Amino acid sequence: MKLKIAVLLLWCVQLFASNENIGAITGKVVDKTTNTPIPYASIIIKSNDQIVTGGITDDKGEFSITKIANGTYDFEIQFIGFKSYTSKITIDNKTTNLKTIYLEEESTKLTEVEVTAERTTFVQKIDRKVVNVGPDLVNAGPTASDVLNNIPSVSVDSQNNSVSLRGNDNVQIFIDGKPSQMSASQALQQIPSTSIKQIELITSPSAKYNPEGMSGIINIILKKNSNLGFNGSVNAGANFGIVPKANTSLDLNYRVNKFNFYTTYSMNHGRRINEGYLNTIDLTNEDRSNRSDFYIDNFNKNHFVKAGVDYYLDEKNTISFFTNQNFNSNAGIFNNTVNFFSGVNPDITQLFDSKNTNRNQVYNLGYKHEFEKPQKTFEAEINFNKNDRDEDSRFFDGNNNLLQTNQVETLGKNVIINVDFVNPITETTKLELGLESRFDGTDNQFDRDLTYFSDFDYKRSIQSAYVNLGKQSGKWGYQAGVRLESFDVEANFRRVDDQDGQFKDYIFTIYPSAFLTYAYTEKDNFNLSFSRRVDRPNLNQVNPIREWSSPTIDQEGNPNLTPQFTNSVELNYTRSTKIGSITSGVFFRLVNDPITQVFIQSPYDENKKLMTFANFSNTTQYGIETSGNLKFKKWWSTNFGVDAYFRNVTGFVENIDRDLVEKSVLSVPFNARMNHDFNVTKDFRITWFSMYRSAVDDLQFNSRDMWRTDLGVRYNILNNQGSISVRYNDLFNKMRARFYGENPDQVDGQFRWESRMLNVTFNYRFGSGKNRAMQRKQRDKNETQGGGLF
Repeated sequence: MKLKIAVLLLWCVQLFASNENIGAITGKVVDKTTNTPIPYASIIIKSNDQIVTGGITDDKGEFSITKIANGTYDFEIQFIGFKSYTSKITIDNKTTNLKTIYLEEESTKLTEVEVTAERTTFVQKIDRKVVNVGPDLVNAGPTASDVLNNIPSVSVDSQNNSVSLRGNDNVQIFIDGKPSQMSASQALQQIPSTSIKQIELITSPSAKYNPEGMSGIINIILKKNSNLGFNGSVNAGANFGIVPKANTSLDLNYRVNKFNFYTTYSMNHGRRINEGYLNTIDLTNEDRSNRSDFYIDNFNKNHFVKAGVDYYLDEKNTISFFTNQNFNSNAGIFNNTVNFFSGVNPDITQLFDSKNTNRNQVYNLGYKHEFEKPQKTFEAEINFNKNDRDEDSRFFDGNNNLLQTNQVETLGKNVIINVDFVNPITETTKLELGLESRFDGTDNQFDRDLTYFSDFDYKRSIQSAYVNLGKQSGKWGYQAGVRLESFDVEANFRRVDDQDGQFKDYIFTIYPSAFLTYAYTEKDNFNLSFSRRVDRPNLNQVNPIREWSSPTIDQEGNPNLTPQFTNSVELNYTRSTKIGSITSGVFFRLVNDPITQVFIQSPYDENKKLMTFANFSNTTQYGIETSGNLKFKKWWSTNFGVDAYFRNVTGFVENIDRDLVEKSVLSVPFNARMNHDFNVTKDFRITWFSMYRSAVDDLQFNSRDMWRTDLGVRYNILNNQGSISVRYNDLFNKMRARFYGENPDQVDGQFRWESRMLNVTFNYRFGSGKNRAMQRKQRDKNETQGGGLF
């Protein structure tokens, strides 16, 4: 018995001795901006650069690591999209509570790990929704328009590629955080889907952003690899509709020492066929009532290149340069047949062929300096954009006799110069300052039958400065800012046998913005925002040179348009759950002098109608939307979006007597999208996408509803470095644009395009690069877009 007691005492002594040199740590990891917990963050404990132990946070963002030997260690927290947190900790025979640790987004410190997402994800931030584009969206089609048309809250018109956000087409398209000299339709058709990394939906931009775009900004962020060594990927695809089309792309990256070189090349090649009809009942003269049938066959070739280099002078200074080059050529055939119902007027057949060439060039040079004080930064950059577009068109009658030739030359230039300064006054307070100078200009000349007919030049200068102040206090956070902007514009128009016209305007405007966030609980977050926006007429809307013509319709711009201003309020609520998050929101907009397309009697030809633009009376818009990103099972995930808008529109339209009369319309557009992702096996995946767009009433034209559903599969090959994807769009061939109207004539029509299409894509990733966190410019995240110079 004595021996047993002695052994037991010895064992207790040894146990106590082993425990007295061991401790533990606990804590919680939280997003500093939204005050929400961050699950699955990596916790690392190191000694002399060697990992000793570690763990991850749970669903509540909490962690507990035990059995750590006494001593001093390097403590680190890592999570993709956030700045790493590092500190020293000391273990001394007890459990140390590190309390709450706040992680900051990469936008403030710029560390990056290049990650290829297996599926599209949505992240709600304080002033934007970020869509990380996965293969399911890339496989939707070869261009940016195909990707955008699969995103909640966004709609792309398949006829003219105009894009709308929350039911409104007054939206700014940015590329890499900068407005492009290309129109939205050009940009969406010429940017390949394989080059898109992220899409940001900024419905309530802060004072840091250029205030153009009533419904906000859609920022398309192009890929930029930064892996060590040499690596890249190649994509090749074919699209089978009425006629086949081909696309391919190549991404390359080389990271060595202080340099990072990267480039992307893509090519889209093929024909697109559209057709439609328009029935017109002229109640003042039945002899002019007719049916027009349209057939359009476009052969398009597009080459896109992005190339750049980052040079890291040291840990605090970086110089970056990149260029985007876009070469596009289009040869189109347009067949228009007009059949008059009465038989008094002879039927008309017009054949039209056109060749268009377009080159868009972007050059960007930037510099960034990081001060010793964390998060304190200074950035400067200059961005130059040039767009050359030429058109050579010929018109024939039904007997193939040449009627007329048109030659149009367009040259646009844009310069933006930015300076941005960020200073964290305290750990919870941040001040942002910036200046911006912007110069836009375009020159157009229109020759008819190789003889001068008209020309147009447009120049504008925008000088601005902004200040933002943000503060986080417990569960509350706010950001308030103001942007001061002077706008100076001059346009000159000359036409043969017509008096020269000139338009000048100068406006000084103050654009305030405010954001308020509240984290009610760890899973419930609210965001309230206010912003003032402006929609200045774009170059196409003010250009009085004919854009296109048919025997019965001409389209041109209106140089007398005035800007429209919008005051908007938005409230969003985000609920985080174990399977994902759901964001719901409401908004209200008051729009002064909205710019709208109108359909009137042509002042130049009594037998034609003119499609142009005009300012209407004030408009109110309000709506609700819900979107989510959920993972129901390990093998089943979905993202969805539902929105409904109430539009009170008032304006003047022509009645049957060609007099202008006031008309008001209340419409309720409704949109729904849902994308399901099913992981059948580790390497085999099925995607199912469906969308519905309701009918919409407007002042002149009312549209009917449309819907479609897609089905796709993806299979990984070559040790998961390659994949083959097949997607069948619009299985039931139901997508078509149908419309009708009553002012000034009774019209109804329809346009159809190659919506039903089979897409086949091959992707292969190669290289020996290893991901590494490294310093990068904040503008690569495209979250500055402020600034300017002097």
